[in-house]
Amino acid sequence: MNAAQPTVLLIEDEAAQREVLCYNLAAEGYRVLQAASGDEGLLLARENVPDAIILDWMLPVMSGIEVCRQIKSNADTKDIPVIMLSARSEEMDKVRGLETGADDYVVKPYSLKELMARLRAQLRRTRAAAVGAQLVFEDITLDGETHKVTRAGAEIKLGPTEFRLLSHFMEKPGRVWPREQLLDRVWGRDVFVDTRTVDVHVGRLRKALCVHGGADPVRTVRGTGYALG
Repeated sequence: MNAAQPTVLLIEDEAAQREVLCYNLAAEGYRVLQAASGDEGLLLARENVPDAIILDWMLPVMSGIEVCRQIKSNADTKDIPVIMLSARSEEMDKVRGLETGADDYVVKPYSLKELMARLRAQLRRTRAAAVGAQLVFEDITLDGETHKVTRAGAEIKLGPTEFRLLSHFMEKPGRVWPREQLLDRVWGRDVFVDTRTVDVHVGRLRKALCVHGGADPVRTVRGTGYALG
């Protein structure tokens, strides 16, 4: 998660609703991705792995319920909090939405202030894991609270950028991160840096991780980017 600018994917087929929500989300400091259909939303979710998803139930062709089910059954996207929007206010509809895997359920018409508060609450929960918890991969341990990294018990000194890079890698070991995605998530989309910058910092990270010995755990995927393990 980019702490400075979390990414929110909005899946809403009504153009007017989508425009209003996009404007308000951007005004709150979020990076917004938008989709007008379930298929498009699923594609964006898999390609970008956003920090949260706001999903309308009543979508054409593929319903929000089916979109949510697919998001939650995919290993790369299952941990993304999903807030479902629906005009259905019956208790059974809420239960169905939540049982499909939605993390929250907001009934239309809703207050924007309430929706933003619920979004912040979902992001706090996921950020607690990313910021406060320990991440472990093989003999590498990253403590998000103390900002300490150890390998085989020996402390590794990392700069803030290398720490954020390693944190992203360790959240999803084995996942291939394209350079452009790493730029977006580690540096932020408003910072104009070249993809070569990613290579430089990955090089520094590799050097630091191997300073006390051990194999290089960062894998280069030719023509794409990097993965841990």
